[in-house]
Amino acid sequence: MKTSIAFLLCISLFPGFSQGRVVRKDEAGFAECNVFFSEQVPPEGFTQPYHVKICQQYKKEPRFATLYSTKDKIPLYSAFKFTKSAQSRKENWLVEPQIDDPENDLHEMVREADIGGTMANLGANQALTSDYVGSGYERGLLNPSLLNEKDFQVATYTLTNAVPLSPALSKSWHRDIGKVVEQALIPHCSKTDLYLLAGAVPSSVKVKGKVSVPESLWLAACCDASEGWSLGLVKKTSDENSLADLTVRELEKQLLPRARLFKGNCGKGKQSQEKREAVLQAVSQIRSGEQVGTKNDQETKENGLMKTVAGIIATPFIKLLELLIYIFVEIVKFVFYFLWLVVKQVVGTILGGVCSLWNEMVSYLKAISMVLISIPYDVGRVIVNIFLGFLEIVQDAMSLTYRILSIPVEFVLHLAAFPYHSICAIPSVLQDLASGIVGTFLLVIDATATVVHGFCYLAWHILKQFVPKGSSGD
Repeated sequence: MKTSIAFLLCISLFPGFSQGRVVRKDEAGFAECNVFFSEQVPPEGFTQPYHVKICQQYKKEPRFATLYSTKDKIPLYSAFKFTKSAQSRKENWLVEPQIDDPENDLHEMVREADIGGTMANLGANQALTSDYVGSGYERGLLNPSLLNEKDFQVATYTLTNAVPLSPALSKSWHRDIGKVVEQALIPHCSKTDLYLLAGAVPSSVKVKGKVSVPESLWLAACCDASEGWSLGLVKKTSDENSLADLTVRELEKQLLPRARLFKGNCGKGKQSQEKREAVLQAVSQIRSGEQVGTKNDQETKENGLMKTVAGIIATPFIKLLELLIYIFVEIVKFVFYFLWLVVKQVVGTILGGVCSLWNEMVSYLKAISMVLISIPYDVGRVIVNIFLGFLEIVQDAMSLTYRILSIPVEFVLHLAAFPYHSICAIPSVLQDLASGIVGTFLLVIDATATVVHGFCYLAWHILKQFVPKGSSGD
């Protein structure tokens, strides 16, 4: 968190940080950086999914455009326009966070040291400074810094504009391209009409198994004017002194089968063959080591001799002045860096203390809030329990009353009248008992008489059968 805060403070205090934007695939061309292409149309034929379009910006202004290969981790080309020759400044290398993390909210190039601990996958899709350390290769710029001035020059020192070159080849490339642009191209085309593409062809050789070493470097120039011309140059990395000229169409065939570097072949129908021949002649003189446009007369030699003598005399003073300026600049830089470290430490300490104080305050308020919230909760719980107990007492009383009232009234009346009815029923019971006994006795007598009568009747009939009928008349 402290690293991110320091980085944000550095961005706000020093707006000179170079800014770059990875162009989305659904955007047309290179967005704001289309101005660096002829007719504002980028080269065609570079359509691999690992090709990333970058609009290189500085101080919120487009400076040049780059097509970057995340597979080879080098730029395939950088498109730029000549501004003005200038001495190279101290290198201040930057990286592009959005290449490794498209969802990153850092929309500007930053120093690698400033985000070293904030991105876990930094370097997954792009080269880093550590890839060049101890490799024997330098970070060679496709868009040379010496062809740019001021803000344009600062913007060139980004690793997305660099390819691995040997020290000798890097020096030769920048020297030759600088001379070609200044001495051969600019004299035959205005800066506003001249469009430049500098590129590299990747090889299978990789630095530390990661960054591809180019097998060749190339430059394509288009003078998009009424009497324009186009030109291609190729430098083989195996021969630092090589510099072959060819047509743009021949260069396109060496790059990709369907490559088109300039829209409409850089106005092929209106190109001036005469101017192209003049440019080629100047390139030939540069290749052979001649000074373009010199005269071999005595006056020129004398002027050159005078300049040489003046240069020899002035050189010690110039070197002394350069040394004093260098010492002054280093002192200023040291003071500035020291002040920055102090400010960074103080701000970090203050912010750390504020964060700790805020966390403690939040914890304290949270504890107090929990206690205050628990008091009404406990009181409410006691009141609810008391109310529930009262309801249970009322419920039991009502249940008892209901049970008492639910006994039938008729049963109570019968129960109350039972003694009266029992006592009053005794005479009737005795009377009924006596009647029963008498009746039973009479029934027994009647039954006995009936049985006797039956036996008598039976005996009479039996005797009647045995007594003779004659004697019956007696």
